[in-house]
Amino acid sequence: MASEHTGGIVERVQDFVSENKRAIIIGTAALALAAGGAAAYYASTSSRPRGPGDVEKAERREKKKASHGKGSHGKKKKGVKDQDGPILEERVPPPKVEEVSEEALTAEQILAIPEEERTKTAASLKTKGNTAYQNRNFTQAAALYTRAIEVSPKPEPVFYSNRAACYVNMSPPKHDLVVLDCDEALKLDANYVKALNRRAIALEGLERYEESIRDFTAATILDKFQNQATASAVERVLKALSTKKAAEIIAVRGARLPSFTFISAYFAAFRPRAHPTLPENPSTGDNTLILALEALAAADYPHAVTLINESLEQGISWDEGKAEALNLRGTFKFLVGDVEGAKVDLTESIKLVPSFTQSIVKIASVHMEQGNAKLAFECFDDAIKQNQNDPDIYYHRGQVLFIMNEFTDAAMNYTKSTELDGQFVFSHIQLAVAQYKSGNVANSMATFRRTLKAFPQRSEPQNYYGELLMDQQRFEDAVEKFDKAFEMEKQKVGTIPNVLPLVNKGLALYQWKQDITEAEKCCNEALEVDPECEAAVATLAQLNLQQSKIGDAVKMFSRQAELARSEPELVGALTFKYATLSQMEFLKNYPSMAAQLNQMAMNMA
Repeated sequence: MASEHTGGIVERVQDFVSENKRAIIIGTAALALAAGGAAAYYASTSSRPRGPGDVEKAERREKKKASHGKGSHGKKKKGVKDQDGPILEERVPPPKVEEVSEEALTAEQILAIPEEERTKTAASLKTKGNTAYQNRNFTQAAALYTRAIEVSPKPEPVFYSNRAACYVNMSPPKHDLVVLDCDEALKLDANYVKALNRRAIALEGLERYEESIRDFTAATILDKFQNQATASAVERVLKALSTKKAAEIIAVRGARLPSFTFISAYFAAFRPRAHPTLPENPSTGDNTLILALEALAAADYPHAVTLINESLEQGISWDEGKAEALNLRGTFKFLVGDVEGAKVDLTESIKLVPSFTQSIVKIASVHMEQGNAKLAFECFDDAIKQNQNDPDIYYHRGQVLFIMNEFTDAAMNYTKSTELDGQFVFSHIQLAVAQYKSGNVANSMATFRRTLKAFPQRSEPQNYYGELLMDQQRFEDAVEKFDKAFEMEKQKVGTIPNVLPLVNKGLALYQWKQDITEAEKCCNEALEVDPECEAAVATLAQLNLQQSKIGDAVKMFSRQAELARSEPELVGALTFKYATLSQMEFLKNYPSMAAQLNQMAMNMA
C-alpha cells in the first residue's frame, strides 16, 4: 500500500507497448489485442485452396440452421461439444457416396486394390464417419475414420483431425489419443489451425500447459487473431500455467527481501519516529532492538532484519520495546510476502500497546494485500479512536482510497494529513496526484509547484511532477525533472540512490523520441546502482520485445519473476515469460513467418 508508486511504474512499463501502438506479438491474444489493435496486422500462412463444397460453406449453413432452430426462449439446441466450432470439415468437394463393404480389410487386401479405388473407398468411409458423428455415435465414427486412414494411399489430415474430434467428445475424453491424431494431421499440414486447436485443448486437459500455450498461440497467429475462443483459451491456459508455476516456486524458495528501492519506498511512507526509551537496566535483547532500529535508519535492511530477529529471541524486557520489535519484524515479514506471519506479529504488537497506531495501519496494509478493503477501513477507524491526530493514519487511508480509484476522498485524507503535519513530503505529492487523477489538472500542477518550493532538497517532488508532465506528453520538461531528481539522489551520502527517476527518464525518452538505445542505457544504469530494481527489469523486458529480441526479453521476465515479492506479482511476471516463450516457439516452428512478423513490428511504430 505504501509503495504503490513502484508497482505503478511496473504497470506502466507493461502497458507502454500498447500506448505506443507497436506491433508486438507476445503470444497471448489478450495482450496482442490490447496493443492498439495490432492483431489485425498479422498475416497468416495457413491459407489452403478449398473447393466449392468446402467446410467454410458447410459451417455457414449449419450456423444458419442453428439460428432458425432455437426454442421459444431463444436458446440454441445443444450440439456436439467442440470448443473449436464445427468439428467436421471437407477440404475437397465430397465424392458421391458409394456402398462400401462393412468388413475390415487386411493389409494385403488393401494393397491389392487399385490406388484410385482406395482413394474413393477412403472418401466414402469418411462420409459414413461424418454421418455417424452427426448422430453422436462417436465410437462408430472413430472406427470409420480409422478404416479410411488404413485404406487411403495418402491419408488426408482431416481424417486424423475428425477422428480426434470423436475422441474429444467421448466420455471421458481421450486426450492422449487426440494428441496423437493431431500430431499426424500436423505432420501433413503444419498450418492446420483446427488440428492445432484440438491438440491444444487436449494438452490443456492433460495439464501439459506449456505445450497447450504453444499450440493456442500458433493457432491464434495463423488465424489472424480472428477466433475469440482461441484468444480466450490463450489467456486461460497462461493463467493456469503461471499460477501453477508460481505456487511451486513459492513453496521451495526461501523468504527474501525485495529490492532496496521497494523497501525504501515502503518505509519512506511512514513519518520518522524517535526510538523508544530504554529501561534503566536494559537487557541484551533491549540493546539489540536499538541496534536494529539504527540499522533501519541507515537503510541497512538485511542487517536490520537479522538484528530484530535476534532481539526477540534474546528477549525484550518492556512492552513498548517488544511492541516496536514485533512491528518491525511484522513489517519485514510483509515485505517478503509472509502476509499471515506479518498479521500475527502486528496483532501481538497491538495487544501489547493498543495505542500503537502504526501497527494498526500496517495491518490495514495486510488486509489490502489480501483484498479485504472492509477490514482495512475498520483498522483505520480503530487507529483514529486511539489517536485522531496521527497524520500517518489519514495518509495511508488516502492510499487505500487512491488504490480504489476514489480520488476525491483520497485527496481529502491527504489534505487532513498535511494539516496535522505539513512537513511530510509524500502527503503533498499524493494530494497533487489525486487531484490530477480527479481531473483537477490546474489544482494538481499548482500543488506540485508549491511542493517543489517547500521541499527544494527533496528528489521525490521532482520525480513525480515529471511523471505528470510525461502523462501530458511534455517530454522535454519531464526529462529535465527526472534528471534533476536523480542528481539529488546521487548527492545522498551513505545510502543507495533511488533509481526510479532513471527508469522514468528511459520511458520518457522512448515515448518522446522512440530512442530505445537511450532508454536501455537508463535502465542499465539503474540496475548498476540497484541490481534488484523491478521497474528497470520490466522496462528492459518490454524494450527487448519492441526489438524482437525475444530471448533477451525472456531473460528479463525470468529475472522479474525472481524479484517478485508476492504470489500475484510472480504470476504476472511468469505470464509475460511464458507468453513470450510461446512466441519463440512459434518462430522456431514457423521460421517463414519470422521476417514478416519482424517487419510488421518495425513498421508499426
